[in-house]
Amino acid sequence: MPHTPRAVRGSTTGRPVMVLLDLIGQRWTLRILWELQGGPDTFRGLQARCDGLSPTVLNTRLKALRQAGLIEAGTAGYELTPDGRSLGQHLLALDAWASDWAARRVKPSA
Repeated sequence: MPHTPRAVRGSTTGRPVMVLLDLIGQRWTLRILWELQGGPDTFRGLQARCDGLSPTVLNTRLKALRQAGLIEAGTAGYELTPDGRSLGQHLLALDAWASDWAARRVKPSA
């Protein structure tokens, strides 16, 4: 089972969904995965695309994502693995749901 750098919050069962949510819930992790949807990128390229991300945090997040099997370091830079691409498809579905939800939350002007 993939592990995260720290204990799984809110779960003593080690359920995979809790492990995944703990991993992708870390600041910048989803942004890194989102940016890699467009294809491989270098460390510096990712840092530039994730404005405000420190090199230390980026390195920590990339290490955790590699350990989880969601990204790998290829010849063109960091890229999603098949599991990372599969997760990306689920994130796209979640993005669509979130957009619909946000649209319903907007109150019409009086």
